[in-house]
Amino acid sequence: MDLTTCLKSLLLTIHQYRDSRTAQHASQLQKQLEEVSGLKCDHLLSSGQVLPSECVSGLVELTGNPNTSPVLIGSIISLLAQLASDDTGREILHSSYNLTSTLASVIHCHSSTPGEPLVIQCLQVLQKLTYNTRTFQSTNYINELIGFLMTSIQSQSEDVVLPCLGVMANLCRENPSVQSHIKSLDNVKQFYRTLINFLAHNSLTVVVFTLSILASLTLNETVGDKLFDSKNIHQTFQLVFNIIVNGDGTLTRKYSVDLLVDLLKSPKIADYLTRYEHFSACVSQVLGLLRSKDPDSAAKVLELLLAMCSVSGLRSLLCDVVFRPAGPRLRAAGRRQGPGPDGGLVLVQWLSSPVEGAETCSIRTLQLLHELLEESMGAENVSESTLSFVERLLPVLLGLLKGLDLAKGDAHLRRHCQRITHVSSLLLLLCSEDSTRSLVSSQVSAQLCLSQVEALLSCCHSNSPTSCLSPGSDNKLSQVCSEALLKTLELMSRLRQQVKDMETSFYRLLQDQRIVTPLSLALTSHHRERVQTGLALLLEATPLPDFPSLVLGESIAANNAYHHREAELSIKRVAVQETLPLRTNTSVLDSSRSVSSLVEKIQTGLELQEQMKDSRVSEIIDVYEQKLAAFTSKESRLQDLLEAKALALSQADRLIAQYRLQRAQAEAEARKLASLLKDAERRREALQAELSSQVLEVERSRADMEELLQHNTRLQKDSEEHQALKGAYNALLSRLNETERLLKELQAAHISLSKQTDALRRSHEALQQQQNKTASELEDREQQVKSLQSDVQKRNGDITGLNTELRAREQQLKDKDQEKKDLEDTVDALRKELNKTEQARKDASIKASSLELQRSQLETKLKQKEEELSKHSAMIAMIHSLSSGKLKSDVNLSL
Repeated sequence: MDLTTCLKSLLLTIHQYRDSRTAQHASQLQKQLEEVSGLKCDHLLSSGQVLPSECVSGLVELTGNPNTSPVLIGSIISLLAQLASDDTGREILHSSYNLTSTLASVIHCHSSTPGEPLVIQCLQVLQKLTYNTRTFQSTNYINELIGFLMTSIQSQSEDVVLPCLGVMANLCRENPSVQSHIKSLDNVKQFYRTLINFLAHNSLTVVVFTLSILASLTLNETVGDKLFDSKNIHQTFQLVFNIIVNGDGTLTRKYSVDLLVDLLKSPKIADYLTRYEHFSACVSQVLGLLRSKDPDSAAKVLELLLAMCSVSGLRSLLCDVVFRPAGPRLRAAGRRQGPGPDGGLVLVQWLSSPVEGAETCSIRTLQLLHELLEESMGAENVSESTLSFVERLLPVLLGLLKGLDLAKGDAHLRRHCQRITHVSSLLLLLCSEDSTRSLVSSQVSAQLCLSQVEALLSCCHSNSPTSCLSPGSDNKLSQVCSEALLKTLELMSRLRQQVKDMETSFYRLLQDQRIVTPLSLALTSHHRERVQTGLALLLEATPLPDFPSLVLGESIAANNAYHHREAELSIKRVAVQETLPLRTNTSVLDSSRSVSSLVEKIQTGLELQEQMKDSRVSEIIDVYEQKLAAFTSKESRLQDLLEAKALALSQADRLIAQYRLQRAQAEAEARKLASLLKDAERRREALQAELSSQVLEVERSRADMEELLQHNTRLQKDSEEHQALKGAYNALLSRLNETERLLKELQAAHISLSKQTDALRRSHEALQQQQNKTASELEDREQQVKSLQSDVQKRNGDITGLNTELRAREQQLKDKDQEKKDLEDTVDALRKELNKTEQARKDASIKASSLELQRSQLETKLKQKEEELSKHSAMIAMIHSLSSGKLKSDVNLSL
């Protein structure tokens, strides 16, 4: 069965179980969950389809419902954990479906039994969901979750401590609201003592989690100063590096890297690390982890090295480790404890690694090499080891520029453009020194750059809807392609004098009409580096005769208008002041118009130069110098305005993030209210249907009562007819028992068909109870019914005639002695209470009518339900034929 069919069946089963929580529906939902879990569900949530979204919403709703069975909740959480295997699915479940709050509520409901498998399962999924995500303290059940975690950690139960420490480490990391809440609790000092005791635990994972929590809570406080002071910090460094190198697995290494990255954010601890005597050896061992083919471990190692590059004192030490020359002894040592001097080669291998999922490692490797080469190139003389490394690096970098395939989709195009941007930036850095520029120019060809730019231009101006995106966001594909294109053009500009035919190709590309879109995007971007790149290329392109200056001006104006409109809409949404963004955008619009007019003037000057060939060259040069000076002043003003706009946009982004959070919470509450409204409406419809059925039953009861009286009159005429009726009644009783058995078999099917089936079930249960009472008194009541019916017929006549008829019935029913005595007692009582005779007659008539009504009503209802069951069986067949067409029915729907 394919995934779509399974999801449809799962959604139908979820609705059935939500409407009626029976054991059969629970087992069906359990079976559907197992079938979907057995299928490949990678990137299911990121596909944006409606069916998976509805299924996940229903599953999350059932998980948060306390009436759902724990076994079913465990199966649902297992499936949701499978959907959260990738970062995108994890983010969607955390932000869009509020799964973190739901799991916290489940833990809160079962907090009395922390060792329960369901609680441990929720903690494990929460540890996965909350990693590297911000969970606000105001979220539902987060305070209760924090209290549960602190209590469970202090209880020191081995099964619960490890996942609780992991979740607590995730909640505390870079989360000031949660940190403040924990610090404000009364038992925080006892919690600190428990964590400090865990530092001597024999599990490295527990130690890493504990250090992470302590670093988040106490790094800038008195407790943190004692834990991470100059006496203990070197032991902490050695412990963390040992865990990174010799950890229990990827999870421990991941948290160890995060811990060291957090510690490096403290200037004092970063200074301690620069003076750590074993730093070079530890970095060599960490680089040795890159030899493995695990992209997750490699990505965390590269993240750690990038964090070290942010500390100025560590960048030079990293350069020494990566670029130092290899000696015989060092090579031997490198084989034992890591790459050592071959660390640069290991980094180069990750640039073009064929391992699946290594794209993040490739990008981070390029960023790391950029940082290290920038530090090495900043020295007075570039070392021979660095030059040797650059010679090995260049062929790999140029190989990364190839491989663009538009048929592979937007994801491949985005990754390729990001890789081109980083590679071009690295090549531009190498071109800053003469020694490395010669190496680059000897291997870069004009044809390579030209083909690369042509491919990127075709992507920016493709007719596909994925490429023709509006320039409203840097995350869009057009912005990524434009950035890669401009970086390549900047590289061509830097190498135009050293590479053959590069200058001709560069100026020809600048005069291409398609260059207007990426250039306008760069000039209107809020990133300073992109604006500077666009202005540098604009200065090169303005003197060219065929440069489309007018089109560029219109494109810049259009982009600024788009940004202006987006800013106004954002400001209206978050209800912030309009003064600063409006002024900034207006000034940027005016500056863009001035740039456009300046371009037009320069273009006009070039045309005049062609017409006035007799003018002196010096006068023309003066005119251009004045124009360039004016352009420079306009450029500086534009830079200031763009910086102001970037500040305003950053403030707006923060407000937008807050608005999105509030909106997500409001949507979650709205979904809850909608579910409650649906339940109320469903109950109202059920009660309305029940009321209408009761009214019909009352009308039918009146008609049946009249019919019963006539039938009783016929029964009194002949005693032999009574015997036949008794036999028919016994046959009816056996048929009733058979019908009861069939009703029990079909009870589960009745529940899922319609709300009328619910009324049938309640009526059936009432009849079953009444029948159980009637069965014990059936034979006694039978003779009493006949006597009472005879009494009803002859009561209006004469009491004396009743005595005579009773004596006649005593002779006919000799086998019923006990019933005759009861009737004689009744006759004596009637003689003594002549004034109450009429009331007794009515009571007896009502009892007889009730007994006979129940029998006839049961026959009528059975006939009706047989007809309804036939209709419902047809409906079931139709529903299952519409859903899958291959429904296997194990229930016999015919009576």
